[in-house]
This record gives sequence, C-alpha cells and structure tokens, in this order.
Amino acid sequence: MTAINRFTALPSAARTASGTADLAAFPQDFDELILYVDVTAAAGTTPTLAVTYQISPDNINWFDHTTGATLTAAGKQVIRLPNTTAGFGRISYAIGGTTPSFTFSVVAEGKRLGA
Repeated sequence: MTAINRFTALPSAARTASGTADLAAFPQDFDELILYVDVTAAAGTTPTLAVTYQISPDNINWFDHTTGATLTAAGKQVIRLPNTTAGFGRISYAIGGTTPSFTFSVVAEGKRLGA
C-alpha cells in the first residue's frame, strides 16, 4: 500500500519576482516527492521561470536539490525527487526577463511505499 500526502506549496497567482515557499508543514520523509508545476500564463520580453526544490539541515542554510527545466510559456511540468529525507524542504522559484510575469502554482505530492 502507498500513502500519499498532497500540499499546495504555491497557490495559483501572478508573480513578477523570484521567491520561495516553505514546506515546513509538509513531512519530508518520503520515498518519492513529486512537484507539479502548472503555468497558466507568461508575459514580458523573454520571460523565464525555473522551479527548484531546496533542502536544509537546519532551516537556515539552503541547498539546491533538483531544478526543473526552465519554462518560458504556459505549460505543465513534473519534477520527481527520490528519497527526500532532508530535515527541511522548500520550493524556490527564479523569474527572469524584461518585465516578466508568470501565473503559476506548485503542488507537492509525497509518497511513502509500503505505508
């Protein structure tokens, strides 16, 4: 049996600057963590969006774990992360371009196998 937890890390909204979303309320001990990135709109000149899962042993110092492909238009992306047993996790997103704007959401889904 597989136990699945879902958490909306970033609700759908228009964003024009880079930022982070804390996953502190979301358990970090998964056999697999899947991030669903859903971009419904992109605007600006050469807009770019990169979503990264970051980990931390102390909730202060953050390290990049996995970054998805850079997005430049509306679309969907799945980022799969095996064995996420770090102490803390968060989503980081980098927005670039000239007057860029992205409307997007990120949902995290954790799976525990045999739970």
